[in-house]
Amino acid sequence: MTGQSNQPFIVRAHGEIDLDAAPSLRRALATALGSHREVVLDLSEVTFMDCAGLGALVRARNQADRCGARMVLRGAGRCVVRLLKLTGLHRHLAVEP
Repeated sequence: MTGQSNQPFIVRAHGEIDLDAAPSLRRALATALGSHREVVLDLSEVTFMDCAGLGALVRARNQADRCGARMVLRGAGRCVVRLLKLTGLHRHLAVEP
């Protein structure tokens, strides 16, 4: 991974991650994962997430795996953590407090 920074890159999400917002999040994560070994997705200001948001997370996780990068979810609130647990994604995504 040439030209990549060793410092974690932070992507901050806010509000609702739904069908309208998920494409923007997908693009931001794809760009960050293309140039950083570690990307932290700060979810502390996310108030809602639906299946489109989950799709963005799964797609980013798959890209991270292909690139040899790491993606970490940080600061997820109860509604996001509940959704991750209901879908079983908490077992496949790095989730930190």
